Amino acid sequence: MADKTAPQSQLKLEWVYGYRGHQCRNNLYYTSNKDVVYFVAGVGIVYSVRDHKQRFFLGHDDDIISLTLHPEKTLVATGQIGKKPYICVWDAATCETVSILKDGHEHGVAAMGFDKEGSRLVSVGLDQHSTINVWDWRKGKILATVRGHSDKVFDVQFHPYMDNTIVSCGVKHIKFWTLCGNALTPKKGIFGKIGEIQTILCLAFGPGNITYSGTLAGDVYVWKDNTLDSVIQGAHNGAIYTLDMCDEGYTTGGKDSMVKLWDTDFKPISAVNLANSQDGYKGLCVRSVCWRADRLLVGTQDSEIFEIDVKDKNKPQCLVQGHAEGELWALAVHPRKPIFATASDDQTLRLWNMTNSELLSKTTLENKIRSCSFDFDGNQIAVGFTDGSFMVLRSRDLSEVIHMKDRKEVIHEMKFSPCGKFLAVASNDNFVDIYSVDQRFKRVGTCSGSSSFITHIDWSEDSKYLQTNSGASERLFFKMPVGKQATNKEEIMSIHWASFTGVLGAEVSGIWEKYTDTNDVNAVDANFAAQTVVTGDDFGLVKLFRFPCLKKGAKFRKYTGHSAHVSNVRFSSDKQKVISIGGADHAIFQWKFYPQGSGSDDLSLGGVDAYLDSNSEASDSDLSDVGELDSDLEREKQVSYDRAIYKEDTKSLKKLMRQDMKAGDKRKKGPIDSLKLSYIHGYRGYDCRNNLFYTQSGEIVYHVAATGIVYSKEKNQQKFYTCHTDDILCLCIHPLKDLVATGQDRSSSYWTGDGKKLVSVGLDDNHTIVVWDWKKGEKLASTRGHKDKIFVVKWNPFDGSKLVSVGVKHIKFWTQTGGGFTSNRGTLGKVAKLCDMLCVAYGKSDDLCFSGGSDGNVFIWQGLNLQKVVKAHEGPVFSMHSLDKGFVTGGKDGVVGLWDDQFDRCLKTYALKRAAIAQGSRGMLIQESPAIRAIVLGHGKILVGTKNGEIIEVDKSGPMTLLTQGHMEGEVWGIDCHPTQAIYATVSDDKTLRLWDLATDHRMLNFKELKQAARCVAFSPDGKALAVGQKDGSFVVVNAESMDDIIHIHHRKEEISDIRFSPDTGKYLAVASHDNFVDIYNVQSTKRVGTCKGASSYITHIDWGSNGKVLMVNSGAKEQLFFEAPRGHRITMKSNDIEKFNWDSWTCVLGTACEGIWPPKSDVTDVNSTTDDFGFVKLFAFPYQQNYYMCCYDSDVEREKKMDYTSKIYISPIREKEGVKPHNQEQAQSTQNKPVASRNVNKAPLVQKADLPPSTGGKRRKITPVNELQLEYVHGYRGFDARSNLYYCNDANDVVFHAAGAGIVQNMSTGSQSFYLEHTDDIICLDVNQHPKFKNVIATGQIGNQPSVHVWDAVTKKTLSIIRGVHSKGVCSVDFSCTGKLLLSVGLEDDHNLAVWRWQDGTYLKSIYMTFVFISEYLNSLTYTGALSGDVYVWKENTLIRLVQKAHTGPVFSMFTTLRDGLIVTGGKELPRSKDNGPVKLWDQDMKRCKAFPIRDEGKRADVVKSVCRSKGKILVGTRDNSVLELSEKEGNIQILVAGHSEGEVWGLDTHPTLNHFITASFDGTVRMWDIAKKTLLARLEVGSARSVAFSPDGELIAVGLNNGEFLVLSVNGLKLWGKKRDRSGAINDVKFSPDNKYLAVGSEDKCVDFYNLTEGPSLNRSSFCKGIPSFVIQMDFSADSKYIRVGTGDYTPHVFKVPAGTLVEDKQILDNITWASWTSVLGEEVIGIWPRDSSNADVNCAHLSHLGSSLATGDDNGFVKLFEFPCSDRYASHKNYVGHSAHVTNVRFSSDDRHLISTGGDDCCVFVWKCV
Repeated sequence: MADKTAPQSQLKLEWVYGYRGHQCRNNLYYTSNKDVVYFVAGVGIVYSVRDHKQRFFLGHDDDIISLTLHPEKTLVATGQIGKKPYICVWDAATCETVSILKDGHEHGVAAMGFDKEGSRLVSVGLDQHSTINVWDWRKGKILATVRGHSDKVFDVQFHPYMDNTIVSCGVKHIKFWTLCGNALTPKKGIFGKIGEIQTILCLAFGPGNITYSGTLAGDVYVWKDNTLDSVIQGAHNGAIYTLDMCDEGYTTGGKDSMVKLWDTDFKPISAVNLANSQDGYKGLCVRSVCWRADRLLVGTQDSEIFEIDVKDKNKPQCLVQGHAEGELWALAVHPRKPIFATASDDQTLRLWNMTNSELLSKTTLENKIRSCSFDFDGNQIAVGFTDGSFMVLRSRDLSEVIHMKDRKEVIHEMKFSPCGKFLAVASNDNFVDIYSVDQRFKRVGTCSGSSSFITHIDWSEDSKYLQTNSGASERLFFKMPVGKQATNKEEIMSIHWASFTGVLGAEVSGIWEKYTDTNDVNAVDANFAAQTVVTGDDFGLVKLFRFPCLKKGAKFRKYTGHSAHVSNVRFSSDKQKVISIGGADHAIFQWKFYPQGSGSDDLSLGGVDAYLDSNSEASDSDLSDVGELDSDLEREKQVSYDRAIYKEDTKSLKKLMRQDMKAGDKRKKGPIDSLKLSYIHGYRGYDCRNNLFYTQSGEIVYHVAATGIVYSKEKNQQKFYTCHTDDILCLCIHPLKDLVATGQDRSSSYWTGDGKKLVSVGLDDNHTIVVWDWKKGEKLASTRGHKDKIFVVKWNPFDGSKLVSVGVKHIKFWTQTGGGFTSNRGTLGKVAKLCDMLCVAYGKSDDLCFSGGSDGNVFIWQGLNLQKVVKAHEGPVFSMHSLDKGFVTGGKDGVVGLWDDQFDRCLKTYALKRAAIAQGSRGMLIQESPAIRAIVLGHGKILVGTKNGEIIEVDKSGPMTLLTQGHMEGEVWGIDCHPTQAIYATVSDDKTLRLWDLATDHRMLNFKELKQAARCVAFSPDGKALAVGQKDGSFVVVNAESMDDIIHIHHRKEEISDIRFSPDTGKYLAVASHDNFVDIYNVQSTKRVGTCKGASSYITHIDWGSNGKVLMVNSGAKEQLFFEAPRGHRITMKSNDIEKFNWDSWTCVLGTACEGIWPPKSDVTDVNSTTDDFGFVKLFAFPYQQNYYMCCYDSDVEREKKMDYTSKIYISPIREKEGVKPHNQEQAQSTQNKPVASRNVNKAPLVQKADLPPSTGGKRRKITPVNELQLEYVHGYRGFDARSNLYYCNDANDVVFHAAGAGIVQNMSTGSQSFYLEHTDDIICLDVNQHPKFKNVIATGQIGNQPSVHVWDAVTKKTLSIIRGVHSKGVCSVDFSCTGKLLLSVGLEDDHNLAVWRWQDGTYLKSIYMTFVFISEYLNSLTYTGALSGDVYVWKENTLIRLVQKAHTGPVFSMFTTLRDGLIVTGGKELPRSKDNGPVKLWDQDMKRCKAFPIRDEGKRADVVKSVCRSKGKILVGTRDNSVLELSEKEGNIQILVAGHSEGEVWGLDTHPTLNHFITASFDGTVRMWDIAKKTLLARLEVGSARSVAFSPDGELIAVGLNNGEFLVLSVNGLKLWGKKRDRSGAINDVKFSPDNKYLAVGSEDKCVDFYNLTEGPSLNRSSFCKGIPSFVIQMDFSADSKYIRVGTGDYTPHVFKVPAGTLVEDKQILDNITWASWTSVLGEEVIGIWPRDSSNADVNCAHLSHLGSSLATGDDNGFVKLFEFPCSDRYASHKNYVGHSAHVTNVRFSSDDRHLISTGGDDCCVFVWKCV
């Protein structure tokens, strides 16, 4: 009978035919020693042209699609496809992995490039966002990541001449990225008018800022920075797929078969047309080029590699050939020579020489080929086509012999008979046709009967029989040549087959996994002599099995390299080689076959990858039988750590609680008394191991529950680490034995020998192994550990990059490579049986390793190979520890073994027996010989941890001391304290009752083994008896001293949940069960005397009244019931009576007296006493009736806390409209068919040009067009929702703050401003680096879906670093460390994460969760925090030491400490207002005395201060109303530095017709007039929420539209009310005076425009209104003659009406002759070009035409101010962008002299003044 084990024969990859040219580019290079490196399938190949040899890198598990070479030309980076693709960096000389880069991409890695130093790697993925990552590739760490583009990116490279610059290109785009910090900031390539926007395929670079790119059209685009500078047109006739640069110049290759050489200035040198070469062909397409010195490499799309001598370009040499794109299925080997044939969907048939690995000949046929076969002597070869025909050719010249077609569907298989007389042709038509060779291939028979297509056929040795396999898993036999089916079993059994290539049959049952699909294995070939069969399957694996292999699931050896399905495999005729071909990768692999006995046991397979082993997981032992299963071990493998609820869930429950709380509600205060943890009985041994150690000082460290314990055996005292939130499952100690690592969701962890790295293993399905830089909390590397559980992982003490893991039926040896690992499985050979590996230790050398097995053996490993085994224990070896002089082991047999340093001799054994436990031990063994789970040597002792929860110290001379112990595995529910003594009792599911000492001895006094698991226990009132309730519904009463049974009663079926003796004499015993009853027993008679009925659910708790006559009961249905004892009659008690009643105990969880103990949204079963299902022990005041009490409430704080920043990000238009946007509307027919010529008629101008007002002296200035904008001043400061964002800088000469998306530096002496404008959304926090080394360094954080922190220089405005990650929604606070090197950031996400960064390089260090606090200052080891109540809390470390009560009467929003003198400034909300109080206060160092500063801002009391800063006797103040003030400490004088609108959108804007003034109106309820030149506020008026504003033509009046439908007319002089009117209820969106000053037009949200006659005075009589407006009004413009008005509406259509009649004008002749007095409309054909392509979620809100009429300014929802030429009637007109506003720009206006442009912001509440250039 055939063996089920893996065969002894092996394969070694010898040669790979082919090169991946299709769908790839730039993947071919010369290495430093002039080898050629490339890839095909999943193999990286290094080809030595001189030696004609290949080396292979096999570290990938799917198709490689990208490759790049390190600048030193010794290292190669390759990227693959896959669900979780990774990048491998490997050595081209050794083909060993150097680093693995993981978890950066999805779907695949499309392109890569090293930087010029070679320390960083950039890559781009195939995901929908084309994610770009920058890697520190040696560490496997991502330095920066960003979404590359919405469409495919083809190439990405570092610019070698520009530091920190990356260029990416792809479908119709090119981007230039700047790497700053951990952020990549893009600049789109500006094509301008130099070249068309087209797809860019490849990149190269020139000195300075030059970039060359190859395009789809065949042009080379030359870029300077991000601007297209010139075009080299027609560089190729078709797409340029590849660009290469070298010292000699540049090389390009394209679709036109051409390779062109260019000099260093990109001038043409020469060209080569490969299509005309000896091996060339029409349609040859170049995909990769590499020019080095006098050699040129060229890779083609159809898998050839050419090498060209630059000096003799006309004789290219073809180095590599392979099949072109298309599936490869056909394979046949020559029957006598070392030749094989392949044929594919590329329509070529190719003959290959196995000896010299070269292509002998090829021919191209008319159809796709799916099968081929040599005849018996190899003179002819038959090929089968996809159209159902086949052809026979002569082998020597591939000339046609015959071409026949009898079938319609594909020919899957064909074979000549061994006698040479017949050819069998199997088709997809379910038939096999038999042709006679001698009769010129006449069909002489047909095999029919298969119900599906034929997949495989084989002839018998005598040519009399044929066997077939079909797609329906049928194996049929036919007599030849007639094709009659053979069914006689004896006849079939007697057949000897000439070949065996079928996948079905008893002979090959073992190739199939159990329960597998029979379509997974595609090909088989048997080597009868070597008793080996080779297979190829759909998983890309080539496998070797024994032949025959009769049982399913046989063991095998597997080999990787093919990326997808292996479509065919064949042994060579001499059986020395194996050929395998890949279907999708169309690669041909040639393997050397090493039969059994050829020395293959020592064969080095090499190139083992990170996830797959060359040997199968099931075949690392050649012995087929395995040891018997151990029940404890099997239970441990299957243990699950999932919980119904976790402690972390309290966070979400608190959120639900807050939803129910009113503003200002707080929980009721707790009791004054507190608890302190004193001692823990227990040790986690039942499912953990190696978790017990000696510290430096000889203390013992271990864990139980969620607590780490340090135990002093001399003092019998414990110290606790309680920062875990769930069960600790593993523990390890630092090599210096001073630090401990504990893991709560890990199965194992271990430090390196130098203590710098920590490795951990997860409990996920892949048992992921992670390596940590534990000091930084940074993940260094990770990999999938194993499909089954890993028990232990341990570092090699001699090599910090190597480790070993052991687990269920495996041991693996790992090497860390960058961010990943390579691994090899240990090979047992014939030395031992396969079993679970449970523990591991290293010997005296780095390759000597010892592992403990489940069979009781210790396995001794040398490198990867097992040398021998030593029987160490009877049962599993759970634990092992090594020292210099030897080893100590512990097993399930409860024996400790002490061994020499080679495991040759057991020096001594110690059995854990009760008799061996020394007197004075703190407990006793529950069971004899408990299983040992942890063992360690130290301080002359052996420390042992057992499965039963005991810790025992063994003296080498023999005595054993039990140090501490706890319950065994199982839940502990029952506990009760002795009524008079310091003793308590516990019961558990471990079936034990235990008595414990509560005094200082902390020992177990006594125990009793129970027959059932127990759930409750109670002492009798005299303490002499113990009642125990059990899970089976019974209970037992025992003698508390002797532990002897007194009574045992079993009346219930379900568990006893609570048990209680009645008080005083203990006459009655109440027994509560899950049967919903409480039984009452007479203790003396042991009779049941009553039953409490009426509960609708199981009983949870019971308590007796002090008189022993009343029983209180809680049930699982939240019922609080009362019963009279002993009969159990139900009684009713009122709430007040319950509290007044004298209860003997209160353990119930229900009732008004304890309603406050319940967490929000929790279930009745969550609280078990004053402990809960979240793992908390809580102490409450009793009775605890209220859940909340009223605390401080402040409207400003509540508004800030509830600020929704997601609605403020660029995601939606600020004003919802309906209709089709202008650029998507069809243009009118008249504009599409304009006449080419027209009569010379003077057409009226579209917009009237205004004369500029006279300058001083009466002369008119020269009118100049507006070409550029420069931001000059911002009226605004972000105070309404930000704080502590205002500082002095540059030695107090400047002030830095922020508004909108701008960081602002304002000079104190000149009042001028300069700006940092690199943010992309609202800035909401700011900090200044106070360290002298980092002078004037500013950090600002913004909102956004991917918010960033920018660090920049306040003097130069240069970006120093950009930091992204950790946070979402926004960054609400930043702070530099005292060293200036670290930056702390706080996010707006729900968890408000705190992140610590090394800001200079953007390295993320740590992240923690935070709770909401207002502000804090740190001084002299003290921390001051300002609170909502107005108090200041003073802390020393984490302890509150003092309270400064009512530092302010409202919340303390800001604090600032002056380090020079220690004085503290506070800013807050001050109410009530008084002369002696103020929102700014200056305090002494102790915050005991202060000076208050009342503040009057713009004549209005500013009672809320959000930011303060102090320097040189001055205090800088930022208010909630968005103003910045400076006050003098001595005099209290106030200077207004910045005056902005308060919170509320700013929509209303207009400029004075003659003066350099403008006016704004805002939702903050004010109208404000400003002076442009002086940058000051001239006047303000409270009017209510305002939407629009306009000056009259003479500048004497101002019209203001309000949101409530009212409008006002004010006189400019003093902003006095002239008149007001309200005829509408909707907001007034626009107001306009007619040019003749006669009418005022008022446009509203109510779809109306009303005209008011101003000549009739302040009565503002309405003359008429416009009729038929389809949507709300957005903008209006009068004609120059005041007769018409143009109205823009919310449905994106403009309409013209007569004034004042209000009738619609539709006559085109009239419309064409109207001249408009102004242009503010965003609608119409004249401005269709202002609408961008990507405006689906954003609108253009406003526009204004300059007075000269040539420049149009716009503002949009993307925060851009744009400048266009007017008119701009072409779609997507060119323009200039200006940034600074954070989101929606609501309005723009040119000043009267066109010298300035004013813009207003929606959410940012800011007014920007731009200088026109």
